[in-house]
Amino acid sequence: MRTILIVEDDRRIAQNISRSLREEGYATEVAYEGYAGRQLALDQAIDLLILDINLPGLNGYEVCRSVRLQKPDLPIIMLTALGEIEDKIEGLSLGADDYLVKPFDLRELSARIGVWMRRANSKQITKEDVLQIADLVINLSAKTVSRQNIPIDLTAREFTLLEYLVRNQGRVVSKMDLSEQVWGLNFDSGTNVVEVYINYLRRKIDRDFVPKLIHTRPGLGYVLRED
Repeated sequence: MRTILIVEDDRRIAQNISRSLREEGYATEVAYEGYAGRQLALDQAIDLLILDINLPGLNGYEVCRSVRLQKPDLPIIMLTALGEIEDKIEGLSLGADDYLVKPFDLRELSARIGVWMRRANSKQITKEDVLQIADLVINLSAKTVSRQNIPIDLTAREFTLLEYLVRNQGRVVSKMDLSEQVWGLNFDSGTNVVEVYINYLRRKIDRDFVPKLIHTRPGLGYVLRED
């Protein structure tokens, strides 16, 4: 269930929003002043923040600034009676994603929440499809690899080997680990195919780039890390 934090000092408005969102299937948290709202936003796992500007204790601009620094991808909708263009610019410049002026229709708020939830979900899916270390980027959906934005052509086996190393970056993986995970349990680990493919990868992703990423740990295996 998606959780929405409402930071609004008008208890009637806050409760009306909370009730409406719960009826739509969201979980809600409510804070009535700025310091409490900021603490909840930073400490709790929330999916969207609805934030008033004129708050006791700490105004919405400051709450927005603090939250955006620590949660750069959290959707923030500012909800306020301040409708001047300067107020909107201030809120957006501090990291708000959207701005709704009071009085408002709960249906419009719901529609805007839906938009930002879908965008956040799409962004999360995109992130899960990309692996990265230093300037090496692997797109798992497109099956592409690049360093310094330069495309690198890999065979299917090289791609699988590199993906496994990146997913285990910083950890030493043995030849047996690689033979089991990349080639399958029936692979004859007595051959030198692991070393051969590690050399293939080094020529393609390390030889012409800095920093070097693939490192050998004699007698132990290989580790992918920034050196």
